[in-house]
Amino acid sequence: MSQPVLFLKEASIFQGENLILSDVTISVEKGEFVYLIGKTGTGKSSFMKTLYGDLPLQKGEGEIVGYNLSTLKEKDIPFLRRKLGVVFQDFKLLNERTVKDNLLFVLNATGWTDKAAMSSRIDEVLDKVGMKTKSFKYPYQLSGGEQQRVAIARALLNNPELILADEPTGNLDPQTSVEVMEVLQEINRNGNTILMATHDYALLLKYPSKTLKCDESQIFEVVQKTV
Repeated sequence: MSQPVLFLKEASIFQGENLILSDVTISVEKGEFVYLIGKTGTGKSSFMKTLYGDLPLQKGEGEIVGYNLSTLKEKDIPFLRRKLGVVFQDFKLLNERTVKDNLLFVLNATGWTDKAAMSSRIDEVLDKVGMKTKSFKYPYQLSGGEQQRVAIARALLNNPELILADEPTGNLDPQTSVEVMEVLQEINRNGNTILMATHDYALLLKYPSKTLKCDESQIFEVVQKTV
C-alpha cells in the first residue's frame, strides 16, 4: 500500500484560540480526486490553510506530501509549498505582469535558473489548460474562467504531489465552472492528486468523486447516493 499524500489522525484545527474542527481523521491517496464540502463558516478554508502551512496544526497527527504538519517549522513552509499546487477562488494573479511573467515569477521564486527549461515548462502547463496562445496577455484582459485556467497552470509548474483547490469555481458562472472543472478532471486523469473545496453541489452531481464534508466542527466522508 502506498503512503497517502495527505493523512490526518485525531487532528484539531484552530484559528488563534478558536477551535474550528476537532478529531479530524482522513487520508487522501495518490491519484484521488477528493471534494471538501460544507456551508460557509464550517471550516473548509481553515482546513486548507492548515494543509499549506498558513495555520499551525496544534493538536493531533498530520502529514502532507512527506511533511509532518505538527512539527512544521517556518523555514520548511516554502519547501512544502513547492510540493503543493494551490488554486485560490480569487486567482491571485499579478495584474501588472503578463500571463507568462506571472508564471516566470513563480519559477524564479522556487529556484529555477535555466531560461530555456523555464520557457518550455511554461508552454507545457499553459498548453494543459488551453491557454498557450494567451501567454502575452495581462490578467485584466482575460475572462474569469481564463484567469482561473492560468492559476491552475501556475499550480502545476513544479509538478506538485497534491493540488489544493480552494473554491476554484466560486467566482465563476455555471458554464465557466464546468469548463474549469473539465480542466481539473483532465489533470487528475493525468495522475495529479486533487483536493477541492467547493459549495457547488451541481459539480458533485456532474463529476461524482470521494467527498469529505465539514459540519458541526467535524470532517467526515459522505457516501454519495447513486441516482
